[in-house]
Amino acid sequence: MKIEALHIGMAVRHPQYGLGTVKSISELTADIQFNDAKRTVEPNVAGLEPADAHATFTGLDVPLKQFVEQTVDAAITKLGLQPPDSIVEQLGLRWHGGKVVLHPADATLQTKEVPLEVFFHKVVMVRNNLRVLEQKINAHEKLTDGEKVEFQQYITKSYGSLTTFNVLFKEKEGQF
Repeated sequence: MKIEALHIGMAVRHPQYGLGTVKSISELTADIQFNDAKRTVEPNVAGLEPADAHATFTGLDVPLKQFVEQTVDAAITKLGLQPPDSIVEQLGLRWHGGKVVLHPADATLQTKEVPLEVFFHKVVMVRNNLRVLEQKINAHEKLTDGEKVEFQQYITKSYGSLTTFNVLFKEKEGQF
């Protein structure tokens, strides 16, 4: 392992001494605290390896933080997910801070209260999952056009059943 790859606090594995933590780094050596003692080793020849999993990318010319953020954003988009804050922004202002209250017919049973933001988040996730399902059906290679139309009808009926919740949306574009 090259000395340039080390940083203070990094967990490393030595073939003879086991796991250790980098305490200081000089031009050619590093002081590493192992379980039994603090030792000075030359990483280039000592056979040190990172103790934690790591990845190497070639041809990548962006900061790692930016790369990770872009990768996570792409995964979230591919899965059809939205951050909870962006979902609550779609909730009509008159509903902010409200709650859904379910009263059972049996008075001996407890009433259930759910913050409206939580309920709305679940409704939006159902909508988003239906949209992803619709895209997957339409793009499926092995389904016939007739099968796609049949499945699409079920999705359309589900959208129709959920129109009751349109009153919660701030903008018409988000509705069912």
